[in-house]
Amino acid sequence: MRALISVSDKTGIVEFAKELVSLGVEIISTGGTFNALQNAGVEVIGISDVTGFPECLDGRVKTLHPAIHAGLLNIRDNEEHQKQMQELGLSNIDLVVVNLYPFKQTILKEGVKLEEAIENIDIGGPTMLRSAAKNNHDVTVVVDPTDYAVVLEELRANNKVSVDTNFYLATKVFEHTANYDTMIANYLREQRGDYSLPNTFTMTFEKVQDMRYGENPHQGAAFYKEVGKTKGTLADAVQLNGKELSYNNINDANGALELLREFSEPAVVAVKHANPCGVGVGNNVLEAYQKAYTADSVSIFGGIIVTNQIIDKATAEEMCKIFFEIVIAPGYEEEALEVFKLKKNLRVLKLENITYSDPHALTMKKVDGGLIVQQKDLELLIEEELKVVTERTPSEKEMEDLHFAWKLVKHVKSNGIALAKDGMSVGMGGGQTNRIWATTQAIDHGMEFLGEEGVKGSVLASDAFFPFDDCVKAAAAAGITAIIQPGGSIRDEDSIKACNEAGIAMVFTGMRHFKH
Repeated sequence: MRALISVSDKTGIVEFAKELVSLGVEIISTGGTFNALQNAGVEVIGISDVTGFPECLDGRVKTLHPAIHAGLLNIRDNEEHQKQMQELGLSNIDLVVVNLYPFKQTILKEGVKLEEAIENIDIGGPTMLRSAAKNNHDVTVVVDPTDYAVVLEELRANNKVSVDTNFYLATKVFEHTANYDTMIANYLREQRGDYSLPNTFTMTFEKVQDMRYGENPHQGAAFYKEVGKTKGTLADAVQLNGKELSYNNINDANGALELLREFSEPAVVAVKHANPCGVGVGNNVLEAYQKAYTADSVSIFGGIIVTNQIIDKATAEEMCKIFFEIVIAPGYEEEALEVFKLKKNLRVLKLENITYSDPHALTMKKVDGGLIVQQKDLELLIEEELKVVTERTPSEKEMEDLHFAWKLVKHVKSNGIALAKDGMSVGMGGGQTNRIWATTQAIDHGMEFLGEEGVKGSVLASDAFFPFDDCVKAAAAAGITAIIQPGGSIRDEDSIKACNEAGIAMVFTGMRHFKH
């Protein structure tokens, strides 16, 4: 039995090779792996001794040879194959242990140049892996060091690796090479500055963790990270306290972070079931938190709190007066962290670059039989295109509140309505099948927690146009003074007329923010 070993990740390879030799396996190797094995006292044959051809072109060509691939690809019970092998004086290779040039590690290095990345594209390795995996009935192929143990166990017990194990290992190979090739293709597209949606869409993700379950206990789930795209995301967060994150935790926290990134001033966003329930901005994180809490002191219970500020002790103490699942911030004062750690189950995450947003990010939704992909909604509005369509122009204060409300409604599920005043969310209505329901829901929300006076003088944002004037009339009855919406309905004039009659200022953005 002969094994060909050529690995970039040398974890456990010396010990594995020594065990193979003790079982009577002859070892062939190349380059750095050859040196590592020989220096460790493992009897090893150089690849050139098998091919009769020297490694050349700075090591670019060494295993791309018929002596290697015929040894891998010949079918052992095919008489014609065996006859040709004898005529050519070639021998079988029964075990391949290969993992590839560290392309991922290379492109993740700070300041890496294209030339260095290109040199770390493995050619011979994937070719050997694919040859061996294709012929898995006769050849064992190992790409993952964690599989060394099972291979040794079966060789010791049966002097061969089972067909089932070989098939399992071959499957892992094609997963590995697909992942490798996808990383290369996506990296090269980015180097060209090509961010269009291609005819074939391939991405690669690496498992971060298995989860106890998904949205519900009967659903299996796992969390995967996108290679090279984790800056400012939950995949890059460091957990400092509490239980592991669940499927729902991650989904909800992601939505909270997306809304948080709309703000440059000190801000706190509270989210429950992927919907923002309280948002506040202030001169500091404590003031922002107090506003977010006041906006909805019920829904925040058991929710997620995110902020773009370092949390101090006073804010931590205020937060810990209620129960919530997760807090995420770019940092914590030591005393604040000690306060949070008194709640052993509270998940405390530190996320540097918390306000970073990838300008080329995509959003994806799996549908049965396919995938829908779009560019991420990173726009808010275009100031030059704002159009006051009513007799009354919003005051400077109203305009400030309208901008704030527009940030909120962008992240409320459609049909979405958001009310805001004084740097605080007043009420939100989302996920309704008609806009008047969303409007009344937002007003009722505000009335419940802030009362009539809290809602009076607030402004309203709608994620899409008003098809009727009923929303304006409901807003007027609640004392709302200004509205921002995309405009574009064939019945815009009805809403404008209703605003003029009520003395409400209305601004059209020309841009909608559906969120489904």
